[in-house]
Amino acid sequence: MGSFLAHILAGRWFMLFASILILSMSGATYIFGIYSGDVKSSLGYDQTTLNLLGFFKDLGANVGVMSGIINEIAPPYVVLSIGAIMNFFGYFMVWLAVTRHTSRPPVWQMCLYICIGANSQTFANTGALVTCVQNFPESRGVVIGLLKGFVGLSGAIISQLYPAFYGHDSKSLILLIAWLPAAVAIVFLRTVRILKVIRQPTELYVFYKILYISLGLAGFLMIMIIIQNTLTFSRAEYAGSASVVIFLLFAPIAVAFKEDFKIWVSKNQAENEADEELKVVTHQEKLTSTNNTSDPPPPRREADSFWRNVFSPPERGEDYTILQALFSIDMLILFTATTFGVGGTLTAIDNLGQIGRSLGYPAKSVTTFVSLVSIWNYLGRVASGFLSEHFLKKYQFPRPLMFTLVLLVSSSGHLLIAFGVPNSLYASSIIMGFCFGAQWPLIFSIISELFGLKYYSTLYSLGGGASPVGAYLLNVRVAGYLYDKEARNQNAAKGLVRKEGQDLTCIGVECYKLAFLIIAATTLFGCIISFILVLRTRKFYKSDIYKKFREETEEVNTTNVS
Repeated sequence: MGSFLAHILAGRWFMLFASILILSMSGATYIFGIYSGDVKSSLGYDQTTLNLLGFFKDLGANVGVMSGIINEIAPPYVVLSIGAIMNFFGYFMVWLAVTRHTSRPPVWQMCLYICIGANSQTFANTGALVTCVQNFPESRGVVIGLLKGFVGLSGAIISQLYPAFYGHDSKSLILLIAWLPAAVAIVFLRTVRILKVIRQPTELYVFYKILYISLGLAGFLMIMIIIQNTLTFSRAEYAGSASVVIFLLFAPIAVAFKEDFKIWVSKNQAENEADEELKVVTHQEKLTSTNNTSDPPPPRREADSFWRNVFSPPERGEDYTILQALFSIDMLILFTATTFGVGGTLTAIDNLGQIGRSLGYPAKSVTTFVSLVSIWNYLGRVASGFLSEHFLKKYQFPRPLMFTLVLLVSSSGHLLIAFGVPNSLYASSIIMGFCFGAQWPLIFSIISELFGLKYYSTLYSLGGGASPVGAYLLNVRVAGYLYDKEARNQNAAKGLVRKEGQDLTCIGVECYKLAFLIIAATTLFGCIISFILVLRTRKFYKSDIYKKFREETEEVNTTNVS
């Protein structure tokens, strides 16, 4: 029994389950809209200052170069440990400031605190998601889509948990996102690690089982959001719904146990069948003897050093060095498209709370918008991950083309916000959430396919760096500036003078109209840039891009048999 439990806890499917739990708690950055109003009113910020705080949140959440570099030289548990410490420190300091347990900190300190807290998300992603991609290299689109889906769903999960813990105190939500993700990461520190790749014919079906569980979780969250938006829940009722959420979160452990049990049984059968094992060994020795009499295999191309051949990269799909990938035209195109595409949807998500208030939606509806974004964020991630993998393998449909189509759809959501159509914020929050979620599995899968997996932990982190660049340009310099300008004009028209420490509020469609017309235009520009990458990589995606990984896995398995 002890050896069975040890095998289960050391199995890669249990490792996947642990990664799901870690990542389902790591998306605190996506619920900024729920507690941003508390930050703004408690600290007396105008919208530009609040958006600056949001920019540093996005900067921390997406620039994970440090986590990538650490992951190159240290095991995943080191990366997860650092992330847990950063998560607790950053958000705990924000909570102390907002609840006035400390004196009002200067803006730069608040930016630093939230940047540190949000940066822990990159450590969780690098430590857990990148490790899973390396353990399941032939299902990377599915793995990224599924795990990123749980990251996207984490906002709705945490939104259901915090009323059960603290009631309707949105300031305590900041405290919850300080300690809960850190605690989950600490529990599963040693579970997440690089394992030997084993090819399983039913691997994709196992992922679909977990997908169905996650769809059930998303469906339950959607139902609860609708009910809670129309009825008033007591704290006991919130505790009941939170219990169901926790049960569904732990449901994938049954799938993990079943699959690792199958591997354990087959392993024991192989060990007990000594005669069959002897035949395999003898056959392998014959093959080896035959190979020794044949011509030696051609020498494998040595991997480029860090500084050599920066501007002479290998073929697409081979292992690029970090600098080769960073200075490649493909990466520059993808970075530009991501800057305007993800930057635009991120601006919409970060401002949903303020957009809802400016258009006269009640406070309960604002919370609904944020939760809808979280759920559709999840659906976008799993849909793009699973569908792009299916279309790629069956029809050789290139992922860059799917990314281009997602950018095109997201521009329609920006236009809905710009024109303030009555009750359209529900639809636009769904579009924004879905498109924002769909972009990430596509971006990270494209990076792994074009530039290889050798330095994926660092390249993965670099790929996310475009998001805060776009968020700063579109959120701080465009949306925040134009919002404050309109708010000052409204105050001047009313003869009001803003006092120091008083938040600046704008009411009406004009608050965000011009900003989101600009964002829609830049998103269409990003769509055009992305289509250039489609044209450049069309030949590559018509080839068998996973052939290399199948051959390497077969080589490892053959060596293990011998």
